[in-house]
Order: sequence, then structure tokens, then C-alpha cells
Amino acid sequence: MDPSGSKMELQFSPYGEKMSDISDTETPFPHRAGTICNIHYAMVWAEDGAKAFNKHMEYTRRFYSFMAPYVTKSPRSAYLNYRDLDLGVNLGSNTSYEEASVWGLKYYGTNFRRLVEMKTMVDRTDLRHLFSPLSSSFSIWRSGKV
Repeated sequence: MDPSGSKMELQFSPYGEKMSDISDTETPFPHRAGTICNIHYAMVWAEDGAKAFNKHMEYTRRFYSFMAPYVTKSPRSAYLNYRDLDLGVNLGSNTSYEEASVWGLKYYGTNFRRLVEMKTMVDRTDLRHLFSPLSSSFSIWRSGKV
């Protein structure tokens, strides 16, 4: 922890073994064969305000740049539960497929198109809420209807 009360955390989640035996299209989670581990970066600080936010985000981005030679970059991807705001965000209240694709393909790979099809079976209105919890999501996915 530095004197300002901030700290950077890295969590490494190893993949392989059984993870590699499951096709990347079997579930919405595409990070399977060829993925060695997932790295979760977290920055925690106690200061308030935009100035503190910007300072700590800059620190995080510098660390990300330092790690770039060692991580996936073709394309850069992420696990949905480890949100990466630099991959893209929904800005409007009615997000289009093209807008959501900016980040959706990076989180879900080739599964993104199928997730959009599944979402539109339930609600055709707004991809901004594409990944909100839906109780029937996984059963629709597994049914092969999309």
C-alpha cells in the first residue's frame, strides 16, 4: 500500500486441464483452450473525487501497459466479471449491435452473436442490458435454439 492509502491487487486464476476440454462455444464463457490463466487487476483507494479517480486510473493503465507484452492482445479480451472499461462501455439508453460489439466480442468472442440472438428472444429492445441476469438465459443457450 502506498502512502495515499491505495493498493493494486492482482489475482491469477489458472486455466487448463478440464477447462480446455470444454468447447469455447459450449457455454457463453469462451476463455478455454489456449488460455493459461486469467488476471484480475484491482485498484483500491480511499480518496474521493474525480482527481483521485483519474490519478488511480492512470496508475492502473500504466501497469496494464507494463503487462501488455505478457497477456492476450490479439484481440485483447476479458472475463465479464472482471470489467475492463477501456474495452468499451454502453453510452446511450438504446445500444445497437454495432455499439455493443465493441466490447461484447472482447468478453464473449464468437459467442457474442449467439448471446445477442438469445437476448432478442427474450427482449428485443436494448442491448445495453444484454448481460443482465436472466433466469432462462443458460437454458436457452443449452437448448441450441440460438
